[in-house]
Amino acid sequence: MKSVITIGRQFGCGGRAICKRLSEELNIPFYDKELIEYAATKSGISPEVLEQYDEKATNSLLYSLSISAYSYAGTGMNNPHLPLNDQLFISQSEVIKQLADEGPCIILGRCSDYVLRDRDDVLKVFVHCDIDNRVKNVSQRLGIPENKAKDIIKKTEKRRASYYNYYTHRKWGDLSYFDLAINSALGIDKVVETIKSFYINK
Repeated sequence: MKSVITIGRQFGCGGRAICKRLSEELNIPFYDKELIEYAATKSGISPEVLEQYDEKATNSLLYSLSISAYSYAGTGMNNPHLPLNDQLFISQSEVIKQLADEGPCIILGRCSDYVLRDRDDVLKVFVHCDIDNRVKNVSQRLGIPENKAKDIIKKTEKRRASYYNYYTHRKWGDLSYFDLAINSALGIDKVVETIKSFYINK
């Protein structure tokens, strides 16, 4: 059985709901926005400030230097020479590794599949869905017209792809990096049961 589940997702696929149900059924914790709070504790920077930089890439040329100099080893946070985007990414990477070391858990997004790429006890999942279903989901969840929901999806996915591509040097949504890709249009029950089965038996 694997120890950690990482879940990448297209916006509007219900990733958080899937994580929550998996957490309940497997009786293991899952982490999403909580990673910002942990990073804030490490840095002393307000969570509200850090949240503005969550899953957003920096345009700073210092990134390559930050990776080579700090290698996510705990020295990036609080470094005044690094943009907050880079500080947050480095800190969240440290937190993700720490949580994986502490025991079974589920981690949503934030390049967690990449951060934990050297571990062999991780089930890497990508949740996807056709655009029409995602538009309906976002429209209903946010109570907005479908054309507005589609704009939000496009902007959010562009931001997520930029963030992932920038910090991992991979292509966001490339399924070759994942153990399992599943269509959330199957329904949350089927999706959760499938991931659960892979997690227990793989």
